[in-house]
Amino acid sequence: MPPKDDPEVAALKKEINDMITKFQEEQKKAADCTLFEKCADLGDAPKVRISTKKFLKGHINKVNSVHYAGDSRHCVTGSLDGKLIIWDTWTGNKVQVIPLRSAWVMSVAYADSGNFVACGGMDNMCTVYDLNNRDAQGNAKIVRELMGYEGFLSSCRFLDDSHIITGSGDLKICVWDLQVGKKTSEFDAHAGDVVSISMSPDKNTYVTGSVDRTCKLWDVRENTPKQTFFGHEADVNSVSYHPSGFGFATGSEDKTARLFDFRSDQQIGHYEPPNKNSGFTSCALSLSGRYILCGSDDNNIHIWDTMKGQHNGTLSGHENRITSICMAPNGMALASCSWDQHVRIWV
Repeated sequence: MPPKDDPEVAALKKEINDMITKFQEEQKKAADCTLFEKCADLGDAPKVRISTKKFLKGHINKVNSVHYAGDSRHCVTGSLDGKLIIWDTWTGNKVQVIPLRSAWVMSVAYADSGNFVACGGMDNMCTVYDLNNRDAQGNAKIVRELMGYEGFLSSCRFLDDSHIITGSGDLKICVWDLQVGKKTSEFDAHAGDVVSISMSPDKNTYVTGSVDRTCKLWDVRENTPKQTFFGHEADVNSVSYHPSGFGFATGSEDKTARLFDFRSDQQIGHYEPPNKNSGFTSCALSLSGRYILCGSDDNNIHIWDTMKGQHNGTLSGHENRITSICMAPNGMALASCSWDQHVRIWV
């Protein structure tokens, strides 16, 4: 039996929900039109015609996370087989295979410079590897093991070669200085696991998505959110900053993808798959922002026209749920990984 809420907690919950409803009503008043209405006379976005150009085989267990380097050529994947693999996505070759101390990897990150990768998961820490230096066994050298989390590490992103932001199952966001291996800030960010982090194009702000069904906008220098966004009815599994810097997209367990706008402080787009029976594990935006792509637990990647809300098609090929997708920074390719142990590069 779940514990009964005492009257005080119940009253507070009601107060919060009433406040959220009130905010949403105020937002509706301020919204004099919808994005889809405004874009109704736009020409339909062309069908996205991309296919698997490289089929990357090497992992022997579920692949949980993929992230591109700044060169749009190399990407890193992390798998439950206890390996990180650095791939050259143009040739399909493995550049490095890095054995992990813990196989329970949930998130990987590639520094823009291509010099470092980071990963973490159920080992409750974030490990940073230097790809240009090898240890005695010939593997990429561990430069930092960042410890002190009370929950699993669910997301990490580099600010630059010497700073990294992490989100974890203990509801916290931490910013680390990698040169000294110390936290420069640590704060409670959400009322649930911080599942996803996406950096703005200029790296001055970032967006987080959480199990508490909200998303927040943060300034890298501050410990309080600039904006909080409501709307999703289940875990927000993935957030992706819009290339314009004016908003972000989300993919959620509630079987919808959404588009939020900073300037109007609210949701402006709502996207559903044709069959509505699959949650979204990850999302990405095209370089123009015209397309939103979401990896789903129905084994497909769904695509919508962000402006008109129309479902544009699906990318199929994976044989199990898609865990993570990542758009190359130059917008020319999409990487996806799945529980089917494979990584695909779509061009």
